[in-house]
Amino acid sequence: MRSNVSLAAAAAVLLITVGARLAAQGSPAQPPTAPPATQAPATAQPPAGGRGRGQATFPAQQRPAGDPAVIERGKTLFDVNCRLCHGADLRGGDMGGVNLLRSQLVLNDKDGELILPVVQNGRQNPGMPVMPPFPLPPEDVKAIAEYVHSVVATARPQGAPPPGAEVPLNIVVGDAKAGAAYFASKCASCHSATGDLQGIATRVSEPVQLQNLWVAGIGGGGGRGGRGTAAGAAPTEAASRRPVTVAVTTADGQRVEGRLDRIDDFIVTLTPADGMQRTFRRVGDVPKVEITDPLQGHKKLFLQYTDKDIHDVTAYLVTLK
Repeated sequence: MRSNVSLAAAAAVLLITVGARLAAQGSPAQPPTAPPATQAPATAQPPAGGRGRGQATFPAQQRPAGDPAVIERGKTLFDVNCRLCHGADLRGGDMGGVNLLRSQLVLNDKDGELILPVVQNGRQNPGMPVMPPFPLPPEDVKAIAEYVHSVVATARPQGAPPPGAEVPLNIVVGDAKAGAAYFASKCASCHSATGDLQGIATRVSEPVQLQNLWVAGIGGGGGRGGRGTAAGAAPTEAASRRPVTVAVTTADGQRVEGRLDRIDDFIVTLTPADGMQRTFRRVGDVPKVEITDPLQGHKKLFLQYTDKDIHDVTAYLVTLK
């Protein structure tokens, strides 16, 4: 009985296999015909829709193209009335306007009918700067809307800017005098405008990079003494010159200092100046461990900074040429 079942199962598998091959190859009565020699092989096309696949993925990209003359006029009006707040690439400007590429009002607007009342009446969203009313005629607002839609139609995933030349971002929008006061109260104990930070705006001329350096604590390099060599260096190079160090004092009074390699509740590992790595077992407070982290001050301030503090200090630092 078991032999019959096995034979039946094997026959079924054989039939399925033969059927699958026939289906893949076509019926013997109608063998597949080869394409003409001059016919190029078909190219697989990505499926429409989905995340970043195909064209016209979003409704905002499916609206018909507007009149080029109206779009050009709308761009001129946008640059005069809207660019300062909403940015040259529509992602928000120096005055804190919303990102129009992701605005639900813009995405749902068809012919300026939703944009028009906002432009003419103004708007205030919680936590955002007040948008004042602009007494523009409806045809001008519609031209601006047509331009905005023409840019949104080129939008890419994850809020990326529209294609084209990169628009420079001006981040020097703070109060330099307030930044100098903040620097004097929070930073002057370790850094000096006439020491390690002297000429930092010349060594790091790009404000975005300068801001990233000082917020991360990479820029100084010499404390108040003013070596100043690390401020313009690459972040990894500058950081490597300022390692976290540790001093270990054993129960019998032996003191070993060096670069901190590892520490937890049970061991501390360091590399002294001789390069021979050493590990000490920890039991409670024995041995005594003293850690010196050059970036500790920056790490503490990182939890206290406001956006205004960062902008103000950056506005001050760009004056140190």
